[in-house]
Amino acid sequence: MMNIKNHVQLVGHLGANPEIKILENGTKLAKFAVAINETYNNKKGEKVTNTQWHNIIAWGSLANIAERILCKGTHVTIDGKLISRNYSDKQGIKRTSTEIIANELMVLHGINKVA
Repeated sequence: MMNIKNHVQLVGHLGANPEIKILENGTKLAKFAVAINETYNNKKGEKVTNTQWHNIIAWGSLANIAERILCKGTHVTIDGKLISRNYSDKQGIKRTSTEIIANELMVLHGINKVA
């Protein structure tokens, strides 16, 4: 059996334009959220849509690409790995956040924003 590693692949839509930051060392970072919709029929036969939001982080050249071609509503597939980090919020409460570090991204159904 193959060695299974930390790997996740998502297909969804951006909820907003990417947030771009340039760190003190010059490295570019792009943060954005992707919505994944699951639709099913409940016991009454009614159509129900469940939306899951996933926070994505792209670094370096991938952040450059995200900045140029991604915008709110873009249909994308993201390939990456899960990370969890601990931090304290503004009230000093300890929190845990799970995010996806993107290794690859692909726009589906055309590019919505011209570079």
